[in-house]
Amino acid sequence: MAMSGMRGLSVFISDIRNCQNKELERLRVDKELGNIRTRFKNEKGLTPYEKKKYVWKMLYIYMLGYDVDFGHMEAVSLISAPKYPEKQVGYIVTSCLLNENHDFLRLAINAVRNDIIGRNETFQCLALTLVGNIGGREFAESLAPDVQKLLTSSSCRPLVRKKAALCLLRLFRKNPDVVNVDGWSDRMAQLLDERDLGVLTSSMSLLVALVSNNHDSYWSCLPKCVKTLERLARNQDVPQEYTYYGIPSPWLQVKTMRALQYFPTIEDPNTRRSLFEVLQRILMGTDVVKNVNKNNASHAVLFEALALVMHLDAEKEMMSQCVALLGKFIAVREPNIRYLGLENMTRMLMVTDVQDIIKRHQAQIITSLKDPDISIRRRALDLLYGMCDVSNAKDIVEELLQYLSTADFAMREELSLKAAILAEKFAPDLSWYVDVILQLIDKAGDFVSDDIWFRVVQFVTNNEDLQPYAAVKAREYLDKPAIHETMVKVSAYLLGEYSHLLARRPGCSPKEIFSIIHEKLPTVSTSTVPILLSTYAKILMHTQPPEPELQNQIWAIFSKYESCIDVEIQQRAVEYFALSRKGAALMDILAEMPKFPERQSALIKKAEDTEADTAEQSAIKLRAQQQTSNALVVTDQRPANGTPAVNQLSLVKIPSMSNVDHDLGDQGVTQTNGTLTVVDPQPPTPSGGDLLGDLLGPLAIEGPPAVSVLSERNLVSGVEGASYADERLAIAPVEEQANTVQPIGNIEERFHALCLKDSGVLYEDPYIQIGIKAEWRAHQGRLVLFLGNKNTAPLVSVQALILPPSHLKMELSLVPETIPPRAQVQCPLEVVNLGPSRDVAVLDFSYKFGTYVVNVKLRLPAVLNKFLQPISVSADEFFPQWRSLSGPPLKLQEVVRGVRPMSLMEMANLFNSLRLMVCQGLDPNPNNLVASTTFFSDNTRAMLCLLRIETDPADRTQLRMTVASGDPMLTFELKEFIKEQLISIPTAPQAPAPVPTQAQPTKSPTASSDPGAMLAGLL
Repeated sequence: MAMSGMRGLSVFISDIRNCQNKELERLRVDKELGNIRTRFKNEKGLTPYEKKKYVWKMLYIYMLGYDVDFGHMEAVSLISAPKYPEKQVGYIVTSCLLNENHDFLRLAINAVRNDIIGRNETFQCLALTLVGNIGGREFAESLAPDVQKLLTSSSCRPLVRKKAALCLLRLFRKNPDVVNVDGWSDRMAQLLDERDLGVLTSSMSLLVALVSNNHDSYWSCLPKCVKTLERLARNQDVPQEYTYYGIPSPWLQVKTMRALQYFPTIEDPNTRRSLFEVLQRILMGTDVVKNVNKNNASHAVLFEALALVMHLDAEKEMMSQCVALLGKFIAVREPNIRYLGLENMTRMLMVTDVQDIIKRHQAQIITSLKDPDISIRRRALDLLYGMCDVSNAKDIVEELLQYLSTADFAMREELSLKAAILAEKFAPDLSWYVDVILQLIDKAGDFVSDDIWFRVVQFVTNNEDLQPYAAVKAREYLDKPAIHETMVKVSAYLLGEYSHLLARRPGCSPKEIFSIIHEKLPTVSTSTVPILLSTYAKILMHTQPPEPELQNQIWAIFSKYESCIDVEIQQRAVEYFALSRKGAALMDILAEMPKFPERQSALIKKAEDTEADTAEQSAIKLRAQQQTSNALVVTDQRPANGTPAVNQLSLVKIPSMSNVDHDLGDQGVTQTNGTLTVVDPQPPTPSGGDLLGDLLGPLAIEGPPAVSVLSERNLVSGVEGASYADERLAIAPVEEQANTVQPIGNIEERFHALCLKDSGVLYEDPYIQIGIKAEWRAHQGRLVLFLGNKNTAPLVSVQALILPPSHLKMELSLVPETIPPRAQVQCPLEVVNLGPSRDVAVLDFSYKFGTYVVNVKLRLPAVLNKFLQPISVSADEFFPQWRSLSGPPLKLQEVVRGVRPMSLMEMANLFNSLRLMVCQGLDPNPNNLVASTTFFSDNTRAMLCLLRIETDPADRTQLRMTVASGDPMLTFELKEFIKEQLISIPTAPQAPAPVPTQAQPTKSPTASSDPGAMLAGLL
């Protein structure tokens, strides 16, 4: 019978394993569950052995993940069985199937208690294991006293007492009030006299939990813990099985020292002396060896000892010994040991009188900043930050600034913040503080938060002696060819407030200050423009009576921005324009900022928040803080003969500044919260390098033999990840050009690529490269055209005209007539979408090079999907909307044939790239797709669009498409737009090259008027 029963269980397990799919497995399980249910109904005929067999099967089915909602009573009843095999099954299955709140557990309490208080040690262990696994208040209240008796019983074997200690620990963690403190502390002290290390280790785990909750009741245990440590340190009466790589029970040592750290102090001098002797022995006897396992055990003991030394506030001599030992650790090869050494040395900083000793290891700590492991670099940064004071602040801050340029992006924000805080707290003089913050912004502007430059403005405002110096430094940084936008902000603010203090210095007249600041205006984001407008108003205020020419220039800027779509900019322009007409009254209205009230620095709190951030969160912050470029025109001052010049690159002013005041790129590129798309680096074209390195990342320099020019860092900071790449200019002298002008690359393919991404090259030929960087927000867009001259001669007669369709409102800022040699010009373009349409805007662009005139018409990627925003829609939201849009013209359906064959996954990826979010689980048919998006325009505002695609698995070349929205025109245009993406349209042939002429320009054909060809190359 027994063999037959075991065979039945084995056969069942074998059947399950041999099932070829989940459905067959489920059928076999359902069949077995039905059989078990039938047998349990006739329980009177079941032997204990058969019941055990079926309960085992139930457990196996439960472990496979199936619900077992019957048979619990049979499992619980086996606990009362007299024989071990049945009782064991009862305990195991009950602890697995039932949770602490299950009603059947009440039926088992008496049976469990009988086993605990019985004499059978095996049954006692089973019962203690069940109680510890389930926990539960009812078990705790009913059985905790019995478990305590087992633990303190002298007649029980160590095996049972170990389990009793761990069981009581589990009950205490679940319900702390089950352990009656009164009188129990004396029993715990007796347990610590235990000679058996197994029982002692379990009891010490229980003690750690007890003293962490209430140490006052367990003072009698403290001397016993010290004696335990002495016994282990001297290796007295420690069995071989508890010795790990020659270390006496390292686990018990760690638990004992952990328990001692919950006591606030040790008053008894003998106990304290004994403890310090043990700690001294541990410190002296620990070293780094080759065996990894021994290292792990000995270091676990050592670092717990260090924590106890710091907790006890030991004598300075022992503290010095600890620091010296950690100094060895931070110099070894093993990275884990270095990490632990730096981490514990940071903790040592909390102890008084140790900082001077830690300073001796400053050089090694600075070396750890360059460690390959970023975790070690972070700990080194924390340690340097904590050990800094007035005596070493200058050295540490300068090291941090030097390290900043090579540090990981993941660390730069924290590094910048901590350098700023140290400079503020320990500055030997305020001018040094200003120097440090400005260097910080210059080297890592993308990672310097606004709080940092706000703080330097507060310092300068509150210290009159510092104001002329700060204004001079701000003026010096503005002379650089390319500076970060944060530097533009702080420099403009300081010069707006204090530039009048520099009036007698060369190059610091109001007109010159205005000119150098105004050059930065076309390159800054929307958030910076209000600061610059305030600076212009302040300059006017400080030049009373005003200079007519300067006043007219500033008034023209105010007048232009009075119609800006940004409310903040518009309001400032209107108010400043009105105020500036009040003459001398402006002096009172725009007087200097008063001193800020003294308050605690917001940077300290920010540093605490930063330390709590994870690496992923920090990376998200860094990406969100990426900013746009600050250089308007960059050029290499190379003589015409091609020899390298001494000064590599400088800022070039566009001619006719009087006209520039009105029209020059007052629209900066806004890059909010990192929304610009990251573009992977692309190789340079055979004819020359890519001038748009700021868009596409670092590229190789190509040009004449032995000639390469490297621009200064961050000439034009690009999208995320490319801000710190050195930008390179490809140089092709005039005499080496071909006699005809041929476009480089396929114009159509470049356009289609830009329809899916927001950065890239729109057009390129041997003389010029036109790139685009764009940002789209709701129904508005901002594009920047990058016009790059690739040659050693200027491009003249440059003209750019936008031919927008009726549904787009577009405004292009001034395009200079001349682009200097090897220079790049940025021309912002604002776009407002008025309604749904697939028509495309065209850029009519022409220029003259030597005697040749080139004219091209280029389609701009301001297409329908740029004004879509994917949105996730749940079933509760989707179906009411879908039903409410009952039919044409709001819901249109069409069978589309000639579809390019693609899998559902490929189709879903295509829709996602077009900003249509595929909603999973809404359509029960696995061959269908449902997607949703929101369309934005000035007329419709936010309009929800829903899409359903029904595919035929047998014929991937056709499908049925249903599109619905609240606007008939939007529904039609979106349906046609998506259909164009799905149908296989051959790539449009390369447009004829523009032919150079001496007199009349030969124009390339205009952009295709067929909307169906608009995005043909995307697939």
